[in-house]
Amino acid sequence: MNRGPERMRKVTVREIAAATGMSIATVSRALNEHSTVAPHTRDLVHQAAERLSSQRPAQAPRPAGDRVYLRCPYVLTDYFGLIVSSIAETVELHGRQLVLTAGEAAQRTPLLRDLERHDGIGGIIVILPPEPGADLVELQRRRIPFVVVDPRTTLPPDIVSVSAAHFSGARKVTAHLVGLGHRRIGVIGGPTEWLASDARLAGHNAALADVGVLPAAELLRAIEPTTSQGRRAAGALLDLPQPPTALVAFNDKAAVGAMQAAAERGLRVPDDLSVTGFDDIDLAEATNLTTVRQPLPEMGRMAVSLLVRLLERHQLDALHVELATHLVVRSSTAPPRSP
Repeated sequence: MNRGPERMRKVTVREIAAATGMSIATVSRALNEHSTVAPHTRDLVHQAAERLSSQRPAQAPRPAGDRVYLRCPYVLTDYFGLIVSSIAETVELHGRQLVLTAGEAAQRTPLLRDLERHDGIGGIIVILPPEPGADLVELQRRRIPFVVVDPRTTLPPDIVSVSAAHFSGARKVTAHLVGLGHRRIGVIGGPTEWLASDARLAGHNAALADVGVLPAAELLRAIEPTTSQGRRAAGALLDLPQPPTALVAFNDKAAVGAMQAAAERGLRVPDDLSVTGFDDIDLAEATNLTTVRQPLPEMGRMAVSLLVRLLERHQLDALHVELATHLVVRSSTAPPRSP
């Protein structure tokens, strides 16, 4: 990895004296351009100072347990891949070694058992952990510092986590649709047991409440957030006797599935149906999807920052960090068609 130019480190008079064999007093006079110092001696001192300042400082060996264990038991797509890449880069910047367990196959090996296969683990980062909360509590009991990225379920209050602001992001995107004039909005939500699903549904309902609209149970479908499931759920909503004029999808992949369902029914996006997503992965830009951008790389960087502070025994006042989301308006949304 290209790190750019190295920083020049500060060199002491004592180091220059040791390198040149001169006295500290002579080195000091040479650096201060004293007239009593011969030009040749002054040149030698400045050359030594420049040489020493460009050298990397000797680092004391880190203690055992310096490795960071990262667990992402999902395929490293553009969503998870962005988080994992930023974690890996930031861990390296902190001079630590990363141990990565990734892929759906990792779900077959419980977190605590997989952890036993690795030596020298000082800290842990887990992404959207599917393990029961008891496993995380046990990890905490073992006094191994760890951070959860995008927790799936409610965590004990003293477990450190970082996530996106799901509630406010969902509220923004539904408020955007409401501002365009939509009132009958279908929701393709995530799994009911996920924290993010609850938060986003609450944000959606809050935006409806702002204009006096009550959520309708018939307009809600909960799915695993994939393209195929999004297509199926959107199809069910669009086949209602009174279909929605807009669809809010849990993520960009489900939103693309919703677009497919619309096309199968001869509906045009956004003329006949508005569609929104969440995440702002590359797929959203490729399909001109209005969506909510999650700061995925920053979530990874923040997780490492929090973990390093735990490892160095710094005090953490904010144990649950939420990073702001941003509404990205593209061409998949428009005012509803007049009756």
